[in-house]
Order: sequence, then structure tokens, then C-alpha cells
Amino acid sequence: MQPHLRIARPVRDLERSASMYERGLALRRLGSFADHAGFDGVMLGWPGAGWHFELTACRDHPVAPTPTVEDLVVLYLPDRAEWDAKCRSVLEAAFTEVEAFNPYWQDKGRTFADPDGYRLVLQCASWS
Repeated sequence: MQPHLRIARPVRDLERSASMYERGLALRRLGSFADHAGFDGVMLGWPGAGWHFELTACRDHPVAPTPTVEDLVVLYLPDRAEWDAKCRSVLEAAFTEVEAFNPYWQDKGRTFADPDGYRLVLQCASWS
């Protein structure tokens, strides 16, 4: 069995964040839970991929997101037309384009932030 990666992030507004990632990256809701030991959550990903996002909100003790400018999720999209379309899509979903802290990501990519400050880099390149 292959390992699976879960990227877990606390968010301030669970439904808003889930909707943004669904619309912006065409992710699907793979699962969700409500009031599990005081936590609500949504799992988002592409069916069959080896990873997914888990967005959570704690009912009893809210956790303030504290990402830094170097906490990145990088998606490699080698097809220029697909990359252009995803860049437009994340902007339409209310992500904000920001300047990358590390100039490397500006060369072949664009960096976006969600309302909690989490950064997403869409890199127009192949991963090798």
C-alpha cells in the first residue's frame, strides 16, 4: 500500500475555506465530520491522488492560523493552458496573489494566499 499525505490546517471559517479550495483548485469533498471531540472538518482532494487537505475548526478552543511566508503548498502544473486556467480560477475563488518571499517561486510560478494567510504556489513546471 502506498502512503497517503494529509495536509491539515486550522481555519477561521471552515465553509468559506473549503469552498475556496473546491472552486479554486477543482478539489472534491472527500469526507467531512462534525463535532468530533469538538472539531469540525472537511477533507478536500482529487480522487485517487496520494494527498488531501484537511481543513479544521475547533468549537471549544479556536486555533488561530499562524502560517509564515515560507509555509507553502506547491502544485506543479506543466501544461501552460492548465496553469493559466488554475491561476484564474484561484483568483476567482477569492485567493489573493502575493509576492513570493523566495524569488525562486516567481520565476515559473505565481503565489496566492487564502484569507488565513496560507500560501499556495502554482508552478508552471514539471516535478522531476
